[in-house]
Amino acid sequence: MMEKESETPQLKRRVSLFAVTMYGVGNILGAGIYALIGEVVGITGNLSWLSFVLAAITGALTGLSYAELSAMYPKSAAEFVYAEKAFNIRVLSFILGWIIIFSGLFSSATVALGFANYLAALLNIDSIFLIVPLAIILVGILSMINFAGIKSSTWTNILFTLIEAAGLVFIIIIGIPYFGSVNYIELPVGVTFTAVFSSIALIFFAYIGFEDIANIAEEVKKPEKNLPKAIIYSLIITTILYCLTAISVVSILPFSEIAASPDPLSAVTTAALGPVGGLIMSLIALFATANTVLIMLIVTSRMMYGMARDKALPESLCKLSEKHRTPIISVFLTMILTMVFTFFTDISIVASATVFGVLINFLIVNICVIVLRKKNPDDKRPFKLRPNIGWVPIVALLGSVVCIGLLFTFDWLIILIQGIIILIGLIIFYLLRGKIETKASALK
Repeated sequence: MMEKESETPQLKRRVSLFAVTMYGVGNILGAGIYALIGEVVGITGNLSWLSFVLAAITGALTGLSYAELSAMYPKSAAEFVYAEKAFNIRVLSFILGWIIIFSGLFSSATVALGFANYLAALLNIDSIFLIVPLAIILVGILSMINFAGIKSSTWTNILFTLIEAAGLVFIIIIGIPYFGSVNYIELPVGVTFTAVFSSIALIFFAYIGFEDIANIAEEVKKPEKNLPKAIIYSLIITTILYCLTAISVVSILPFSEIAASPDPLSAVTTAALGPVGGLIMSLIALFATANTVLIMLIVTSRMMYGMARDKALPESLCKLSEKHRTPIISVFLTMILTMVFTFFTDISIVASATVFGVLINFLIVNICVIVLRKKNPDDKRPFKLRPNIGWVPIVALLGSVVCIGLLFTFDWLIILIQGIIILIGLIIFYLLRGKIETKASALK
């Protein structure tokens, strides 16, 4: 059944500080670190731990901007709301929301395919024709959990995140006897210290995910306090795990062998414990990928809901299930589109383009903080960035500069693809103009 009072549908605040922090930790850890560590070690050798520290600092600049804005405006469709408040230009807000939705759909599909590949390998199934069906089944099951309500989704996420984090803790524990066995500032032959800085752009993507905390704001208890804390806590927890994992893996195996392995963490555990170690990591990878898909399905459906509630998408997308109090149409539309995208079995370039889009959003969010300090200086800010130069927060300014710098690390093809994604969004915006409001309105 649908909620009859569709004018101001309300989600239920059921998510605690611990639970929303687990959302952040689970999404930041994601599936990427299980493969990314090999590339990082290949670039920076035994000094990879420092690369993670510097990347964490880089990500925290934007994370703190999200903390200020999420405490001010604890609403779903976070980036859309921030842009509306700062610029009051509906088409700009719509495009930002569109980029987040597009990124969520392709990320969900890509990681679901990763889950299917892990599962097929674990079951020793060679048929490539089973990969897409397995991915679709996963998306269907997790969408049912999403539909069942934020409470069910939260407990599933907590369980999966704990297993996911346990995989890295497992690596750290088995590496403890090896600690001190290598020189932790050794770089690969012919590589200079500047490689640490060049690797930041790569590692920065391992920290993407904290921003999704803001998009479940309307289901978080005491959001003004808990959202900023969750963003900060999740960044701290994941940075500690990443750095200790980086130290552990190079202590167990030479960095050249780790860099050459297609599944570096399984290679490390196999070296330390034998085949059983590799099996354990493969099982944990299933939970890691499934958890990422679940979080992205939730976040994408809430973005659709929030934009529809604010009349930037058709109103039907903000209708709630009377029983579960979840945005039923948004949940199932997200499910269907993600299933469709799983048929694009090789979408690595498009996935990179969506990351480019995330950086655009990060840039705009940092600028929103600066603009709102000037535009609405007297607004209540439960969490406020300091220090400032006049009315400009230094953290947001540095975050903007970093995002611009990272955008220039992409090649022209990725920029072109993102341009096409934005163009499609503009076309859809004007095609929907009979069903949505094309002029910005003051959000409550």
